[in-house]
Amino acid sequence: MTYFELFDISPSFDVDLTHLKAKYRQLQQQYHPDRQHSDHNADQPLDQNNNQALQQSSQINQAYQTLIHADSRAAYLLKLNKQDGGLENSIGDMDFLQHALELREQLEEATTTEQLDSLRVEVTQWLQSLSREFRIDLEEQDWLDARDTTRKLRFIQRVLLDIDKAEDRFDDFASEDLDAAFDDEL
Repeated sequence: MTYFELFDISPSFDVDLTHLKAKYRQLQQQYHPDRQHSDHNADQPLDQNNNQALQQSSQINQAYQTLIHADSRAAYLLKLNKQDGGLENSIGDMDFLQHALELREQLEEATTTEQLDSLRVEVTQWLQSLSREFRIDLEEQDWLDARDTTRKLRFIQRVLLDIDKAEDRFDDFASEDLDAAFDDEL
């Protein structure tokens, strides 16, 4: 069973994320190990039921994490088409790498949430553009370009995750500043 079949969606790059999330919650409720424990099948040992439930829950989590992100969904579609070889290769597009390096530098130099928000908008737009490219590559079965676009999607997705981490650090610093100000008031 493919991840798409598990979530009852057609194998496509375009996924209804609302449906995916709803189906994920439904499957997790259905196959969660604690629920399986309470629905224990008397014909099977408890450990076997629990192991099965853990495996099913793990597969559901892995499928969800794969399909929720554009880069991993693209790689999975390539895998289903037996075209995923070489995804670990380096990106050869020097213009892309130069622009990506500039984004990384902007991220490292960001000191405000406004700068991070601006960077997030730019990275999100780039991710959307690469997603459009992948759709075309997949439709045309241009596997060489599809692999290249997937590598770029992976890189940009990591930048987006790093923006999230930087935002979390800013939030932590702001929280610490509030705590210190509150302590000073006391």
